[in-house]
Formats: sequence, structure tokens, C-alpha cells
Amino acid sequence: MEHPPEKRLEDLLRTLAPQVLGVLVRKHGQFDACEDAVQEALLEASLQWPSELPRDPKAWLMAVANRRLVDFYRSESARRSREERVAAMDVDLSYSSAPATDDTLTLMFLCCHPALTAPSQLALTLRAVGGLTTAEIASAFLVPEATMGQRISRAKQGIQKAGATFTMPPPSEQKARLGVVLHVLYLIFNEGYAASSGASLQREDLTTEAIRLTRLLVAAAQSELEATGLLALMLLTDSRRAARTLPDGTPVPLAEQDRSLWNHQQIEEGIALLSSVLGRGRAGPYQLQAAIAAVHAEAATDAATDWSQILALYTVLEAVAPSPVVTLNRAVAVAMVDGPAAGLELLDGLDSVLGRSHRLDAVRGHLLEMAGSPAEARAAYLSAAKKTASLQERRYLLGKVAGLGTGGA
Repeated sequence: MEHPPEKRLEDLLRTLAPQVLGVLVRKHGQFDACEDAVQEALLEASLQWPSELPRDPKAWLMAVANRRLVDFYRSESARRSREERVAAMDVDLSYSSAPATDDTLTLMFLCCHPALTAPSQLALTLRAVGGLTTAEIASAFLVPEATMGQRISRAKQGIQKAGATFTMPPPSEQKARLGVVLHVLYLIFNEGYAASSGASLQREDLTTEAIRLTRLLVAAAQSELEATGLLALMLLTDSRRAARTLPDGTPVPLAEQDRSLWNHQQIEEGIALLSSVLGRGRAGPYQLQAAIAAVHAEAATDAATDWSQILALYTVLEAVAPSPVVTLNRAVAVAMVDGPAAGLELLDGLDSVLGRSHRLDAVRGHLLEMAGSPAEARAAYLSAAKKTASLQERRYLLGKVAGLGTGGA
């Protein structure tokens, strides 16, 4: 399906932003100033490009961002060293998009600098590499947008104070930062697979970019089993994309999806990747999640799904990497194996940590519906609909409310 011009422009800017930022940081240092300059260039592009797209969009962004840097250095200080640096920058305002090297992985490892806290590493990388807005990142972390904006600003300053250079860290340091890099890629993919806000349930630009970057990482670090596990997870999950929505964008639950629409080439590749790493060491969380996705992918119908195996995998996953979201997903598996009452019992302790998320109420509604409690299910679905910022998910949840009658809400 052909995307509207504004969507194609947004995808282009998202793709080019980390490339431009990588080149600028490599050339000039000053991560915080470079990131601000790129953001200003993106804003100017969003205003000018709809009327006329430049012949070389990347070179255009480079030139505009570089001029913003020149302005910054001129206004920041009149010291001779700054003046000399500005003079050097003035002679090279034209850029070519010809270089084939991709600086994105280097940029990711820079954003995951050990001088920053793990939450700051994640937030900064999602902003600089993933192209997510501050509001989207705040939603992923379940914090107010203003709080996230301050965190990102402090992270940029922290990179600068640490004196980090735009080079890949040595292998020993790469390994230390790898966990955060994988988590960032995972979050970018998740935001694309189930957008936290907006008119579309899915954002193919984000899932495609997350898969591309993970492929680069796997190629660069073939011995890292969790990187391969993450790529397998992404491919197996993304294989359902065509079946996840109706033509009008309404979500289709996994149990009701037309499995003939699943991308079987992605499924085969994902299972092959997973098979190549399972058994070579203790399975990490991404390998375990990929294994769960593989069980779903291998079931010809929803009724044929091996829920006992899925429950066993979630039990191991909760022991390896406990989190409220894992418990939420395990509750669904428990309900499928032991009945909805057992699943609902697992949800009781999650309100304090997932109360702001609509997903807890949506799962509770689903299990209450399974248990034959339509009035309570309706109330839970209605609560979920009020919390979600996704227009399509809200439409789906309100449809569930309507389908359960008009009892008190």
C-alpha cells in the first residue's frame, strides 16, 4: 500500500537523522551541540521539504545542521580557539551522501556510554538513533514527558563531560554496553510493533529499522547469542504484521488472525536463527521470548497452540528476567492452561506497577470475559480504552465494551 507523502517524509527523516548525527559527531565532537543542530535541521526540513524535496536530502540536512553548529560556536564564545574552530568549519559546508559506511552502530554504542545511567543510555539512544519523540520515550518508560525531557538533556551533557569520542569502544567495553544496545533495539521494535500513540497500530518504519540495526549488530558480534536471539524474536513477531489489522486498521487478536497471511519466510529465518543459538549456553531473555514466538508460529491454528510449552517458557523467563510485563504475559498462559481464575489471581499484584498502562486492564478484561463475567470485563475494557493513546487500540477496546452489552460502567 502506498504511504501518504507526509508518512514517506517522516520515514525519510527518521532514517537520515542518525546517519547525519553520526557524521557530525565523528567530525566535530560535541555530541549535545550536534544533536541539537540535527533536531533543528529536521524541523526546518519538515517545513520546507513538503513543497520541494532537495535532490540530495542527506547532504541538505548535513549543510543545515553544520550551519547551526557554526552559529552555536559563534554565539557561545569569542575565545580564539572557538573562532579558529568556526573558521575551519566554515570552509566545509557542502556534504555528499556518498559514503557507504553506516555510523549508526557506533552512535548506539556512544549513547550507551558507561558514564550514563542505564535509563539515560536507553532514553538517549531511543532519541538519537531510534528517532522516537520525547513523548514516545516517556510512554515507553511510564514517566511524564517533562521528566523524560530532562533525562535526555542530562544524558547529552553527560556524554560531553565524559569526553567520549565517536569511535567504536574496544571489544571488552562493547560487551559491557551490549545489554543496553539490545534493550534499545528491543524498545524501538516494540514501539513499531504496537505504537504507543497515534492513528496506526503499527509503525513499519520502526520495526524495519530495528531489524536492520539488529542484523548489523549480529554481523558485527556473531558470538553474542542474545543478539541472534533478539533478531529471531523480531523476525518471528514481525511475521504476523499483515494479519494483525483489518483494512481499516482495527487490531485483530492473535487467536483470530488469518495465519495464511503470516510471513513464512520470516518464520523460517527466525526459527533457523533461534536453533543456531539454543543449547549453546544458558538461554537469555531474548532467546526465551523468541522460543515463545516460535511456538505460536509453528501452530497451524490457534487451537493447536501448545500453551503448556508456552507457560513453561514464561516460567523460565520470569526466573531469568523477572518483570511486571513478563508476569502479565504469563498470566495469559496460565489462564489458557489452568483456567481464567488462575490467570486473574496473578494480576492482583500488578496494579501498583502497571496501573498507568492500558495493557493490564485489557488483559484483565480478556480473562474476565473468558471467566464468564461480562459486566466486570466490560468495566476493565472501558478502563483500558481510557488509558491508551493508540486510536486503533481504543477503537478495538470500545468495540469489546459495546459487544458485552450496556451494563453499568
